[in-house]
Amino acid sequence: MKEIKKVLIANRGEIAVRIIRTLREMGIKSVAVYSEGDANSLHARLADESICIGPAQAKESYLKQENVISAAVSTQSDAIHPGYGFLSENADFSKACAKNGIIFIGPTPDSIKLLGHKATARGIAKKAGVPITPGSNGCVEKDFLKEAEKIGFPIMIKAAAGGGGRGIRIVYDKEKLNHECEMAKNEAMAAFANGEIYFEKYIEKPRHIEVQFIRDTQGNTVAFAERDCSVQRRNQKLIEETPSPAVSFELRKKLQKAAINLADSADYHGAGTVEFLLDKNGEFYFMEVNTRLQVEHPVTEFISGTDLVRQQLLVAMGAKLEITQKDADNFKGHSIEHRINAEDWQNNFMPSVGKIKEWIVPGGPGIRVDTHIYTGYELPVYYDSMIAKLIVWAPDRNKAISRSLRAIEDFKIDGIKTTLIAHKKILSSADFMSGDLDTKFLERFMQSDEFKK
Repeated sequence: MKEIKKVLIANRGEIAVRIIRTLREMGIKSVAVYSEGDANSLHARLADESICIGPAQAKESYLKQENVISAAVSTQSDAIHPGYGFLSENADFSKACAKNGIIFIGPTPDSIKLLGHKATARGIAKKAGVPITPGSNGCVEKDFLKEAEKIGFPIMIKAAAGGGGRGIRIVYDKEKLNHECEMAKNEAMAAFANGEIYFEKYIEKPRHIEVQFIRDTQGNTVAFAERDCSVQRRNQKLIEETPSPAVSFELRKKLQKAAINLADSADYHGAGTVEFLLDKNGEFYFMEVNTRLQVEHPVTEFISGTDLVRQQLLVAMGAKLEITQKDADNFKGHSIEHRINAEDWQNNFMPSVGKIKEWIVPGGPGIRVDTHIYTGYELPVYYDSMIAKLIVWAPDRNKAISRSLRAIEDFKIDGIKTTLIAHKKILSSADFMSGDLDTKFLERFMQSDEFKK
């Protein structure tokens, strides 16, 4: 078993803070990296050591592999935890860690290439017997119209190295195809330094369902109850919950089996998530694999009683998972996560920046807030607008909704605009209360008088 005494966190914000806390519980030293724009961020203040890795722009700091590796070497870190986003799904970065004698807390470069590359993963899924939507055979570099017409409009253009809803375009007719392909390629290059794209058939009004799994180096794979991530805006998730109100016991078993087959087929080590589309007839289709921890992992932790970051660290050290499939199946209650963003929801969700004048987080039974914000903090303009995750747990879905509404009322933020009130309106809507959701629900609801008033 490999010993890990010190971990560098190659990330920022709330996920870096969240990782630091598990490291501290395990008696492992933490090293925070920060950009010049993040010098006052909470993660840089909480870690045992902190080191600046470059200018505020992510491409000159958090995305600069040599800077991150150099920081790990200079601080004599045994391992790097990539969090999510940035370099977390970069096979070259995973390989660079190994080359420098640093443990990458995540899958091997080969597994990332197999499953992290969205187009390649479709082929793996097909071989593993997982239903996939009609789509291109790998990446599309030219003859865009020819490939699109094979599938049939509407289609989705997707970044092959993507994630987080970036590099995605929906095209309904051929006139806009070339323009949208170029837009998707440019966005993918800016976000992931990889402009490859592929096509998928667009399924109307689907639910976005995903299965969290974790696999150790001994070949033990555990798949958790599904998360429903259908409440999203512009392919960015806003609210996630587990279990899904639309998934039966039998369907859950099928989804979990598909996730386990995919993980085993790629000899995957660590935590990952398989994302599916669920149509109105209860048929599911493979969408992609995220070869990293997800933003919404806390809801799974709440219902399962499992610290997923701890399990990631154990896998990286070569230890056996502390949980079994039976443990994961014995989940309890219902959990909802709200991504609280610094955005003006009444002004087309425009980003909001400024100094935090008041910051009072909710508490009480079944409440968790993951954040890097504090009173007096100056919000930088360079990064994602998410400033906190409000996660609630309750014995059932109705109680979880009630608890969420109470927690939102308790949350006090002054100095910037946030999406707190938008979450309250969504939770109170008839469709959300009944669980009648799909990925276009929020788009429709935002046009209603109920949302606008």
